[in-house]
Amino acid sequence: MVKSKMFGGNGVFYPIVGFASCVAFIYLSFGDLWTNINGDTKLSFVERNGTQFIVDGRPFYFNGWNSYWMMDHAVDEYRKPKIRAMLQTGAKMGLTVCRTWAFNDGDYNALQISPGRFDERVFRALDHVIAESRRYGIRLVLCLVNNLQAYGGKTQYVKWAWEEGVGLSSSNDSFFYDPSIRRYFKKYVKTVLTRRNTLTGVEYRDDPTIFAWELINEPRCISDKSGDTLQDWIEEMSTFVKSIDRNHLLTVGLEGFYGPKSPKRLTVNPEFWAADVGTDFIRNSKISTIDFASVHIYPDHWTHNPDFEYKLKFASKWMVSHIEDGDKELKKPVMFTEFGLSTENKDFTPAQRDRLYKVILDIIYKSAIKNKSGAGSLVWQFLVEDMEESNDEFGIIPWKRQSTYQLFTDQSCRLARVQGALPTQLDYLRKLCTRRR
Repeated sequence: MVKSKMFGGNGVFYPIVGFASCVAFIYLSFGDLWTNINGDTKLSFVERNGTQFIVDGRPFYFNGWNSYWMMDHAVDEYRKPKIRAMLQTGAKMGLTVCRTWAFNDGDYNALQISPGRFDERVFRALDHVIAESRRYGIRLVLCLVNNLQAYGGKTQYVKWAWEEGVGLSSSNDSFFYDPSIRRYFKKYVKTVLTRRNTLTGVEYRDDPTIFAWELINEPRCISDKSGDTLQDWIEEMSTFVKSIDRNHLLTVGLEGFYGPKSPKRLTVNPEFWAADVGTDFIRNSKISTIDFASVHIYPDHWTHNPDFEYKLKFASKWMVSHIEDGDKELKKPVMFTEFGLSTENKDFTPAQRDRLYKVILDIIYKSAIKNKSGAGSLVWQFLVEDMEESNDEFGIIPWKRQSTYQLFTDQSCRLARVQGALPTQLDYLRKLCTRRR
């Protein structure tokens, strides 16, 4: 058990020395921001300055999580309280960013029922997610479509075009090149970005609660291994987003694989196939309308090597390589938007998962200390109790395992000590970082 700096080794509080230590700890850890606890906690837009995110003129390195399910759960009154419970938990852990879906295409509780037709009930659920996030000082990375079939994804867009007799192909990859589908998606994007929140009265494109937009979750275009098709799509869609919303940052949603012309395809990619899925981390992320790079980390899903130590080394090498790219090649921040370890691995133990988490969090912390481009990480995924239907092989209820919970809370505290705490974090961090754990 780690004791607070205001306590002696035997847990006895020394009044004078202890008080002085406490004051010094608070001041050195959180600087003059600590005095603003009762001041204005209004959120401001996240900006970018070279390889760093900036909030209120200060570098912003973050600790966060994924809860993709928030909009879907907010539709139903009986599940709606889970959004507040999750955001409260995140805030109490000192987390500042959550990534979630801003799409559900043609599925149960669909936001987009058919091309250009929306369910107002579901839109109000997304309004609720954004309003609640603002309340707890959590910024959102909102993803606009899925490469996978879950919640509709590009498969649903292709199906719509095919059913309307305008589709060029039944291939899922036609999502990226079919003119009709591109129009569908642009209409969707414009509708979402210009949506006026019924709870706050603020259009999404004007709401600083939103950290960034993500074009697509884990894009792949296997039918064009050269990467040209996806590159054209990213260029067109990112330009379109920026024509509507100049306030928010934008990323692609990549897994981070190096393409067929990259020398790193042989030295850093998990296996040979990763260079042939139609993406290229450097090329895709270099586009001027893309503000920061996104990377995922799934060593157990990407490699056939069963050795856990190998997976840890891969995760470390993968992160260091992409941070190096952000610093030297892209000159943009790099966000690790998903990472996890599957419970379905033959030798899985929770301790293994903690070790992977620690490797990832440590690299982000070192990046923050050195002002590098590795800007933050979002674990996949956090849930609250009684959510079996939304769980997968990566999901965790963070407070259920003390060692896991402490890894993330320790990360929140040490990042705050590097950069100062955000005004919205102050009350939570005061309780979290100065108590005995």
